Amino acid sequence: MERLHPSDPSRIAGYRLLGRLGAGGMGVVYLGRTDDGALAAVKVIRAEYADEADFRARFRREAEIAAEVDSPWAVRITGADPDAPEPWLATAFVAGPSLAEAVAAHGPLPLRAVRILGKAMAKALGVMHEQGLVHRDVKPGNVLLGMDRPRLIDFGIARGGEHTVLTSADAVLGTPGFLPPEQAEGRPAEPAGDVFSLGCLLAYAATGRLPFGAGTVEAVLYRTVHDEPEFGPEVLADPELTALLRTCIAKHPDTRPTARELDRALTEDTPGEGTDWLPDPVVATIAERAAALLALPGIDETVADADAAPAPGTPAPSRRRFLALAAGGAVLAAGGGLASWLALREDDKPTTSAAPGPRKWVIGVHADLSGPQKAVGQAQERGVRLAVAAFNARTDKPFTLTVATADDAGRADRSAAAAKGLIANRDLFAVIGPTVNDSVIPCLELYGESSVPLVSVSALATTYSVVDRRSFFQSCPISSAQAAAVNLQLAGKQGVRRMGILSDRAGDTDSWQAALLVGRTIAFFAPEATHYGRVVPRGVQDLAPVVADILAHGVDGFYYAGSPSGAAQVARLLAAAGFKGPRAADYALAVPEFVSAAGPAAEGWQFCTPYTGPEAPEVAEVDRAYRAAYGSAPDIWTAEAFDAAGLVIDRLVAGATGGGRPSRAELLTGLTQSTFRGLTKAYAFDDRRQFKGNVYFLHKVEGGRIRYAGPVTTPAAG
Repeated sequence: MERLHPSDPSRIAGYRLLGRLGAGGMGVVYLGRTDDGALAAVKVIRAEYADEADFRARFRREAEIAAEVDSPWAVRITGADPDAPEPWLATAFVAGPSLAEAVAAHGPLPLRAVRILGKAMAKALGVMHEQGLVHRDVKPGNVLLGMDRPRLIDFGIARGGEHTVLTSADAVLGTPGFLPPEQAEGRPAEPAGDVFSLGCLLAYAATGRLPFGAGTVEAVLYRTVHDEPEFGPEVLADPELTALLRTCIAKHPDTRPTARELDRALTEDTPGEGTDWLPDPVVATIAERAAALLALPGIDETVADADAAPAPGTPAPSRRRFLALAAGGAVLAAGGGLASWLALREDDKPTTSAAPGPRKWVIGVHADLSGPQKAVGQAQERGVRLAVAAFNARTDKPFTLTVATADDAGRADRSAAAAKGLIANRDLFAVIGPTVNDSVIPCLELYGESSVPLVSVSALATTYSVVDRRSFFQSCPISSAQAAAVNLQLAGKQGVRRMGILSDRAGDTDSWQAALLVGRTIAFFAPEATHYGRVVPRGVQDLAPVVADILAHGVDGFYYAGSPSGAAQVARLLAAAGFKGPRAADYALAVPEFVSAAGPAAEGWQFCTPYTGPEAPEVAEVDRAYRAAYGSAPDIWTAEAFDAAGLVIDRLVAGATGGGRPSRAELLTGLTQSTFRGLTKAYAFDDRRQFKGNVYFLHKVEGGRIRYAGPVTTPAAG
């Protein structure tokens, strides 16, 4: 939580504001408390959005619907004013992680906990459905795990029969992976759709995976409509739960149970006042959140306080009384240590300390610095340090920057701890990283909750599933977008008219997506071009029969997606067959392992990469600085990390106009709305904070090494 800014109000209606829980382009969420000590999350919308006529209607609808949901398993609305100059909505504050955050950080829940959670959420939906309401966005990010019980939140797109769709803002409803087939096909939302979403949520809670897989939105929706769910061994170990989830995730709404029927079918007890149904690591996280309430700041004096000072002698509730009232004694469930701490804690007393020195301006690097991708992680860290050093060398700089690093060793189970270490630095503005895709999901919600912009350089997966990505910026085109660059290069520029495509499932999901899209989009670049594709299951070692079959279909170009060893085998097979057409592979395979394993057969192979490479003339400035600082040539991704840091620095300078210090949230908004011209390309982001444009660069194997050959597409955004 951030302290209040000088421009923030100190009070909204009956809520004294304690700090900022988060902020974005639409507004700010504050932590507030009432005069009797109850905590609330107060969402305030910026005036410029409130001026839109349809927006107030949508906001009023959210407040009205949330007020109608009276269930202990749903978050309770405590106040609202849709007609205020800046509309606001207050709900009871839950000091706990979301289900999405808990699963990302600690793994799947035990099956008993899954059944208990399902029963609680079925009860919440049962109340909604009996009132004629449909939630329409049941997902792990909308379930909070509190000290006393789990709660369903976010009724912003819920509606009942008397509510109508108001504007295009309602056009995309729900979350792919949890969206029922009928809504994916554009049919009206029904209570049965919430049950489908809850079934998907419970499967995710038990496995950490989506029952219809990951990938592009279109691919997930297609599988949702046409394929059967995959539960995995975790769920299949419980035949009764498996059968129940299959009925919830049935394609036709009429065959699904109602929320009340699902409640009755789940025979576990409803969770009581406590967390004993959750695994210990999740309970520890909840206890940490509850304990953090002890460190709530004192009431910040803001500009607004000058006109709203309390009457002399009016006492404010002590922090201890406030905690007791807010938690209702439930904090004691965290265990004896925390309970003793709470009991022994004295009320606030004035303290004296030395005046703090000037605050630092910090950019973080979240990277693999000791694991399998440490070369890439180190290249990015050094790129950031070079950008910071270049800025600090300016005589006109308005502030001085420093760099903080966190090493997750490329491991998902270390990512959250790395993120927490960086976030704990109150002077941190933004983070560059993580290095690998697997490290992204466990940290996204942590950075999002703290409004810390996270700018990825080489983590370019097409999707990161259900996790909150409100502060996540992908500064290079997503990996599956290379398909367009491959077709532009091979079909558009090199004349391929019959592309052979081999998708080896030894690769990851994004490599499969790229191979699929190469075939689907080739005709856009050469209308007469066709393709012939084969898919090889994971574990197949001998690719010779498949390569022979592809060549027998008259292909004059070849694209491979899979593993470096598989690419090397394909290269040798094509060379032995005398194939002379253009050959390309997924950019992730542009590694020395491929070149050394393929030997002379690697010559001429091409890669369309989202990075320039150290030989690119446009990054000569970085090359010179790197050699001077580190005594060697830079590695791939160094220049892109240099640019990502430059993007953040550019927005910090803009936010510091007049000598002020921007907040993390203000930087977040600045990154969303800006365009920055870097060394490699222009940086701008779409509404999902993904890089706008499709900038790729060609690399070829020449003379036994991978060399930069120039841009494939024009290096400009949009």
